Amino acid sequence: MPTLYISHPAFLDHLMPTGHPERPDRLRAIERVLEGERFMMLARESAPMGSIETALLAHPEAYVEEIHRAMPSEGIVHLDADTLMSPGTWEAVLRALGAITQAVDEVMERKVHNAFCGIRPPGHHAEASKPMGFCLFNNAAIAARYAQKKFGAERVAIMDFDVHHGNGTQDIFWNDPTVFYGSTHQMPLYPGTGDASETGCGNICNAPLAAGDGSAEFREAMDIAILPAIERFEPDLIVISAGFDAHTRDPLGGLHLTEADYVWATKKLMDIANRHAEDRVVSLLEGGYDLQGLSQSVGGHVGALMRG
Repeated sequence: MPTLYISHPAFLDHLMPTGHPERPDRLRAIERVLEGERFMMLARESAPMGSIETALLAHPEAYVEEIHRAMPSEGIVHLDADTLMSPGTWEAVLRALGAITQAVDEVMERKVHNAFCGIRPPGHHAEASKPMGFCLFNNAAIAARYAQKKFGAERVAIMDFDVHHGNGTQDIFWNDPTVFYGSTHQMPLYPGTGDASETGCGNICNAPLAAGDGSAEFREAMDIAILPAIERFEPDLIVISAGFDAHTRDPLGGLHLTEADYVWATKKLMDIANRHAEDRVVSLLEGGYDLQGLSQSVGGHVGALMRG
């Protein structure tokens, strides 16, 4: 079975002011690297228009309506200092929901081996009722809930290796033993959460890293804390919040990961999925703001998914 890549041109129409790091060029850089010869066997699908009801799996209806009402007909509006919307944002949000559900459908139904969604805006900072950090709806949380609702997945593990802690995902699942959330991230750094003492109901494992840490520290945190915890959880599905801003080139973080680290982490997660989840992995784009570092890292990540 192939690895599936899902994206859509509408994600380019979620516009940001000049100089904003979460810009459409991020997806253009990813598309260029995935045009390479080594990705010839990558299955590709265009993200369908999703249903806004899907967002209700992780967010209250009042919040979803609030975001919808805030969408501008022209110009750009600020929800906070760095979370913005343009006229093209609403379709991008709906296409992201469509990509998420399509990926989960095809992976759970064994039509594809695994999937990577190249989507914008990202999601892991969005709390149940609060947009934050470029994020409006929590894509990883929605994917987990959707797999549970439609396919009866009993245990979904979310692994987040973005340089920033996924406070939103942690918030949504804080008291839910059916979803595991594991995160490696730089600390202190935005948004200020993610201490190792934050464990929810025993379903959360944070392994913070310090500015300047690189491959050795990241792999040790994964090997000692995160991977054993996911193994013990025995997930039916692994969702990856795939942020690549821990790359050494990235301007928003101070960690020093390389493409090889993302390949290594992807393979480790796939090994666990092989043992417990019938190889089911759905990966969703989060951060990554240096175009070269992002494209190289996504190439390594998707290449590792394909070799699984």
